[in-house]
Amino acid sequence: EHMLLKVCAYITDPVTTTDELIPSGETSSFRSNPLGLAEFTLSRKDPEYVGRAKKVRAAEEAREDGKCPCQADDEVAAAFNEIHKLFPDVKASETEIGSVIYAVKPGDGSAREQAASCQRVLGGLANIAKEYATKRYRSNLINWGMLPFLTEEDHEALSFKNGDYIFVPNVRKAVEEKAAVVKAYVVGDELKEIDLKLGDLTDAERQIILDGCLINYYRATK
Repeated sequence: EHMLLKVCAYITDPVTTTDELIPSGETSSFRSNPLGLAEFTLSRKDPEYVGRAKKVRAAEEAREDGKCPCQADDEVAAAFNEIHKLFPDVKASETEIGSVIYAVKPGDGSAREQAASCQRVLGGLANIAKEYATKRYRSNLINWGMLPFLTEEDHEALSFKNGDYIFVPNVRKAVEEKAAVVKAYVVGDELKEIDLKLGDLTDAERQIILDGCLINYYRATK
């Protein structure tokens, strides 16, 4: 029902290519090994990204196992403590936890699917961008069940930075009801409201996101 995102990479280059998101060359031998390939994600742009994302993924894995994610990560616990001041009824068990990448204009260049799938393997739930460089990259995010958020703010004016948590309440309802603006909150000493958008999504794209990924969508339609 809800989503808690940790900003695990913050890229302010005018354009971020798919080759920067997941390098070619030395990674070729890992193409049939999604877990191994994901270790190279953003290795040329932000070498610390993989470690940050995996730490957040551990909290989500605990939640999926029926455990309290707050016990798996002190940062997650602190974030929920702040969230509950404004949203006392939000349950950690109903809040998907994962990472998010901010980039000004990601996805230029090759249409390789792994630029998105490697983020998802590491527990990525969304991207936030000023715009997406290619329709194909944006479609790949959606096909892996990730939300292609847009912000109208320039990166110099954004309310969040690398390492911050962003809480998106009632995100499932926002997708279902085709909300023009998705309200989210940067979690700090207090919750600071920000506006995110999903752009123009087809009904099929919305259902793919709600189903979790394209594979689940096809399974449900058969």
